[in-house]
Amino acid sequence: MSSFADFELLPTLQASLAEKGLVTPTEVQVRAIPALLKGQSVIGLSPTGSGKTLAFVLPILHRLKMMEQEGNPIAELSRPRAVVIVPARELGDQVTRVFKPFTHTTRLRVRSVLGGTKFEVAKRNVSGAFEVLVATPGRLLQLMDRQLVGLGDVRILVFDEADRMLDQGFLPDAQKIAGECPPERQLALFSATISPAVQSLMDKLFAGAELIRSEGSHQVVPTLTTVNLNVPDGKRFPFLVDLLAKKVDGGTLIFTNTREQCDDLAQAVEGHGRRCVVYRGEMDKVERRANLKEFREGRVDLLISTDLASRGLDVEHVVRVINYHLPSDPENYLHRVGRTARAGRKGLVINLVTERDAPLMAKLGISTSRH
Repeated sequence: MSSFADFELLPTLQASLAEKGLVTPTEVQVRAIPALLKGQSVIGLSPTGSGKTLAFVLPILHRLKMMEQEGNPIAELSRPRAVVIVPARELGDQVTRVFKPFTHTTRLRVRSVLGGTKFEVAKRNVSGAFEVLVATPGRLLQLMDRQLVGLGDVRILVFDEADRMLDQGFLPDAQKIAGECPPERQLALFSATISPAVQSLMDKLFAGAELIRSEGSHQVVPTLTTVNLNVPDGKRFPFLVDLLAKKVDGGTLIFTNTREQCDDLAQAVEGHGRRCVVYRGEMDKVERRANLKEFREGRVDLLISTDLASRGLDVEHVVRVINYHLPSDPENYLHRVGRTARAGRKGLVINLVTERDAPLMAKLGISTSRH
């Protein structure tokens, strides 16, 4: 399949793809979309930024619209036919945004119930008839416990960014949600890596599913350029000042390892006359969302974050990732660098490497160069 036009998708979906200028599918899309269209359960392992979300959005909308056209529309209130489980509110917002352009022509309704929003908002969102629900596990289980939403008509259940979700101990929730769906439901799981918890979920729920491991899972994408700078005596800030003086055409995402490092670095950067915003845990959720919105819309081009932003966050204009503090774990590194060079675009990663980062560099097989 060299083109989206080769997929057996509804003309309305093809028209929306053409309108968005989407012509060539990524590897995970080439392999997952036909399998999902056939009704197969799928496990998709693919690097961050490789187009996993669209790989399930298109088959979901195709299948549900076909049911409607064949005389079987949604008949009951608060009973979706497709559920997408996401680990965090920001990721839920992103998935909903991917669905949105394709709902204008299909006239299918996508609702979201996400942690961090008021319960009354979630309750209102699941009232009435709708086809697709994007949800965080905790909020969905709250609504299920109050019998405000039912999963008895679910035809496809998707776990997106499963490695992050299950790192947070969501395995029992995932099983409970799956258990409330009909036994013949189709399942899909998408992840950049296989953590022990993801493997456990695969073993429990995904027997017989088609495993799609795209080339480059556990690796960075080929459009990514990596520069490693040796930092003597841990004195990183002068290096960062030099880097920020070099203009790039897009946003820069800077990673630290702790909330304190994040705040201290933001203060230092602003003290140097450069505006930035912070995105980390243990901060006011309204402020965090406002900061992300400013960065996403390009009103500020510098976001300083902890690993909270490393998994699943998709901001199109991120062209540069700077690891001010490198993580100790290779998996976290791969998630961080996956925030740029997404969906075929080019990106740059700059690692500020100190002596204590040698074990990570060795695990990644990276040799460093002098600045």
